Amino acid sequence: MLQTFPLLKPYFQKGITEAGCDEAGRGCLAGPVFAASVILPPGFSHPLLNDSKQVTEQHRAELRPIIEAQALAWAVAMVDHTEIDRINILKASFKAMHLAIGQLKIKPDLLLIDGHIFSPYFGIVHQCVVQGDAIYASIAAASILAKTHRDEFMLGLHDQYPQYGWDENKGYGTAYHRKQITACGLSPFHRKTFGICKEETER
Repeated sequence: MLQTFPLLKPYFQKGITEAGCDEAGRGCLAGPVFAASVILPPGFSHPLLNDSKQVTEQHRAELRPIIEAQALAWAVAMVDHTEIDRINILKASFKAMHLAIGQLKIKPDLLLIDGHIFSPYFGIVHQCVVQGDAIYASIAAASILAKTHRDEFMLGLHDQYPQYGWDENKGYGTAYHRKQITACGLSPFHRKTFGICKEETER
């Protein structure tokens, strides 16, 4: 049965260029945080489009090329685990969003940010929207791109460090991942300031 969602809102303010922004990997124990920014064309909609956490992996894979082909502009950026440990994950998430916004080939008039807080991007006003990836199409599209690009990156890291199960958990703190950290120690890609990773570092 086809998984579909109610159509998301096409814009926050009609008649201006809006870029949706979201991140992926904020709560992980390993790997970078990714962010995406997407400017959709007027009238864009897709029955599968929603918050990436609500969309199956298969449908995310279907949506990614559609978004990338039909968006007026899109960009994805990352901030690695070392920088996350240095400046903290909140600042790293904002930095990744700023990097993605800066790569857009079209300058938007407004940034729609998923969440309740953001570090202002110079020269562009922003609007924070709690659970915005389930409300606005552009934020949902950004969530899909951030998630799929990060998952792809973590699959590459899994090839180097298969013992942590990153092909399944993508760096999140599942019971298996935590167990393997205790058994095998930390990889070079673990965030040393996070949870059990911090405990391992301080031993």
